Amino acid sequence: MSLFAQQQYEPLAARMRPQNLDEYVGQQHLVGQGKPLRKMLESGHCHSMILWGPPGTGKTTLAELIARYTQAQVVRLSAVTSGVKDIRAAVDQAEQNQSMGERTLLFVDEVHRFNKSQQDAFLPFVESGLVTFVGATTENPSFELNNALLSRVRVYVLKAIDEDALSALLDRALGNTEKGLGERKLAIADDARSAVIGLSGGDGRRLLTYLELASDFTEGTEISLADIEQAVGEKVASYDKQGDTFYDLISAFHKSVRGSDPDAALYWYARILNGGGDALYVARRLLAIVSEDIGNADPRAMQIAVNAWDRPKVSAPLHRLRFTAPWLQRAMRSMWALSKPCVMPVNILITRCRCICAMRQPNY
Repeated sequence: MSLFAQQQYEPLAARMRPQNLDEYVGQQHLVGQGKPLRKMLESGHCHSMILWGPPGTGKTTLAELIARYTQAQVVRLSAVTSGVKDIRAAVDQAEQNQSMGERTLLFVDEVHRFNKSQQDAFLPFVESGLVTFVGATTENPSFELNNALLSRVRVYVLKAIDEDALSALLDRALGNTEKGLGERKLAIADDARSAVIGLSGGDGRRLLTYLELASDFTEGTEISLADIEQAVGEKVASYDKQGDTFYDLISAFHKSVRGSDPDAALYWYARILNGGGDALYVARRLLAIVSEDIGNADPRAMQIAVNAWDRPKVSAPLHRLRFTAPWLQRAMRSMWALSKPCVMPVNILITRCRCICAMRQPNY
C-alpha cells in the first residue's frame, strides 16, 4: 500500500444511501406498501420513466434501487458533462449487455439540461426497449423535455420529504454504527432537532449535511441548537430565475393582493427580493393586477401603478412600493366592494414595508 494511500472519504449523505425500499425515506405515495411502483419493482419489472422533484428527495437513490431490483446494469450519464458521444457509448454498452442477456438501465441526471437534439438521440433506443431510460430532473418536464420523449416514458412526481420522515432519517444516521454517526453515541437536543428539520426544507441530503457539520462542531455528546446554527450558516432563500419557484412566488404575491392581505403581499415581495429577484418585475405584475383585477373599480389605481413603474431605476425598491402601497389598500377595498374595512392604515403598511425591505437592499 502506498505511504500516502488513504481511505476514500464519503459524506454522510452518500454513506447513508438506502440499499432497499424499506430503507428508502419519503415518497410513500410511490413506493409505500401496496403502491403500484413498489409492486412492479418487487416483481423485477420496470419501464422507462422521468423522476421529477426538488433536490434531495431521492431521485438518484430511487434509480439505483430500480436497477438493483430489476437486476439491470446501470449506465450513468450527467447532462451537465455528457454529449451525444457519451450517449452513443452508452448505447454500445447496452448492446453488449443485451448480447449477454443482461438488461441496461440508462440513468440520466439533470436530463433537462440536454438540448432537443440530444434528447432525440434517446428515442429509438427507448422505444425499442434496448435501454430502460430513467431521467432525473428538478424542472417541469412539460417545459423542458421533448414531447416525443415524454410520450415514451412515465413521469413520476417526487415530493419534498415530510418532517416525520426527516426525523426518522436523522435518528437512523445518529444510531447507525456502520455508516452513520453511531460510534460517537451522539444525541440531539429537541430544539436542535426541530431547527435542523425545518431548515432542511424537505431535502434529505441537506439534512444529513447539516447533521454531519454540526457533529464536527459539537464538543460533547449532545448536538445543541448553537451547533446547528453554526453548521447552517446563512440560509439561502429558495429562488430561481424562470423556473417553478419563480412563478410560485410571483403567483403567491399576486394572490395575496387579490385576497386583500397586505402582510402576505409584503412577505412574498420580500421573499422575491431576498432570493435575488428584480423589483421591477413585481412592478410589472402590479400593472397586470391593476388591469385584470382592479379595472374601473378604482380609476386612479393604474396611474399610481404607472408612477411606481416610472420611478428612476436608481431609487430603492422601497420608494416604488411606497407609491403603490396606497393603491394596494384601495385595491383591497374596491375588490371586496367595501364589504369589510381595511385591515391596516397606509402609514403602518409603509412602515412595515421599510422593515421588510431592510432585509435586503439590491444593487441597481
